[in-house]
Amino acid sequence: MKFLLACATTLAILTAPVLASEGDDDDDDAPTFGTAGILSRDNREDLPALTLSAGVPLTESGTLELKSGTYYEIEIEADGSQELALAGAGFFRAIWIDEIVIEGIEIRPLGVDSLEFDEAGTAEISFLAIKPGTYSFGVPCSDLQTLEITIK
Repeated sequence: MKFLLACATTLAILTAPVLASEGDDDDDDAPTFGTAGILSRDNREDLPALTLSAGVPLTESGTLELKSGTYYEIEIEADGSQELALAGAGFFRAIWIDEIVIEGIEIRPLGVDSLEFDEAGTAEISFLAIKPGTYSFGVPCSDLQTLEITIK
């Protein structure tokens, strides 16, 4: 009797998600992610690369629009023409940083205030946009080399 009860309970637990999903056909607007959830490949987007050079704007547009809950990757390339930093404490606190890759070295920080490039090189930041708002990201004290990032 205990064996039959255990089998029936196991069967109920295993079929409950299948039965529940059959009745949820009316929710077509819900995002569908893989087993990795919001970190799955279908939720990833590459952003245009940023170029860090003395006296040159970071991008042509000067703005980026992101969607909260989307995983992004952005590449920052410095040409070494000048020692330059990219600061954006507000922006870095509005995202969850998965990793920063510098010359094949993967860094998984708990928090970042800025990145400074002393020489030519490339850094790639992978992150999840979280907190909606408009944030400034760029070279401190430079209106030309500042990027306005909006998370919606």
